[in-house]
Amino acid sequence: MQIYRSLTELPSDLGPTVATIGNFDGVHCGHRWVIAEVIARAHARNLRSLAITFDPHPVRVLHPEIALKLITPLQQRLDLLASTGLDAAIVLPFTHDLSLLSARQFVSGILRDTLQVVEVHEGDNFRFGHDAEAGADTLEQLGRELNFAVSIYPPRSLRGMPISSSRIRSLIAEGNLSAARALLGRSFSVHSKPASGRGYGTKYAVPTINLAGYPELLPANGVYATLLRIGNEVFEGVSNIGNRPTFGADSFAVETHLLNFHPIALTEQTLLELTFLHRLRGEKKWPTPEALREQITRDVKKAQRLFALTRAVTLQPQPGSAE
Repeated sequence: MQIYRSLTELPSDLGPTVATIGNFDGVHCGHRWVIAEVIARAHARNLRSLAITFDPHPVRVLHPEIALKLITPLQQRLDLLASTGLDAAIVLPFTHDLSLLSARQFVSGILRDTLQVVEVHEGDNFRFGHDAEAGADTLEQLGRELNFAVSIYPPRSLRGMPISSSRIRSLIAEGNLSAARALLGRSFSVHSKPASGRGYGTKYAVPTINLAGYPELLPANGVYATLLRIGNEVFEGVSNIGNRPTFGADSFAVETHLLNFHPIALTEQTLLELTFLHRLRGEKKWPTPEALREQITRDVKKAQRLFALTRAVTLQPQPGSAE
């Protein structure tokens, strides 16, 4: 997937395009449903498929008091968009000036004249233009005037829950990873680096790794069964998110104890991916460090049972397959 960081980076031969516009936070099942239609239509017409997104998220510019935390920061979002098979994505810098464009100015100046869209595909909750003045009906009207097709998709639900970025943020913040996983179409994960000052050397020999400070969305404080990817290796783990109240320290950390650990090359610049699978329990202050250690032992055993069950299910022959 080609990535363009501004309108000035666009090649002269980009268009015409079949496009979808959005923040795509999480690149969840609803996003992927629309994107699949964009790709299919682009292939049918021998055109390029395009996602148009924004950075920073418009809420952070227009309503900074909300302190929005993202499911997927920009690079992770672009990686997920690339995995769908899109031909290109453009990241429009969301500035105050861009926010002042009327709906007509955005459509005529950016969509039609610059990106040369011939089809636009959107969910029916799409809003655009200054002060989110316009919706899907206005987009359809402008499409008729400016000679491009518009396809609007109804909202989708799963397990009785609407598939939306805001709903998924709420589920993750509550620690409801199972429901979030269903709406995302994958397990929730964060990308980070090791915390500084932990004595990393050529070979890191301690089976506990702390993430560097992570400013975006994390699950509710508690203990989780997780997978930690370090380079090309994946380690099963038990991760604690919280302030370690048993020790009286108000020092927030995301700390992962690796269950199948072996010494590994690790520096403070090593990229890590921590995937959250199951919530084991909430955060709790224990009466003594010894009581905490006993609970950690129980947490580890529970996580090991979950991992063993997952491996057994994965290895089971599927119906109709040869053994």
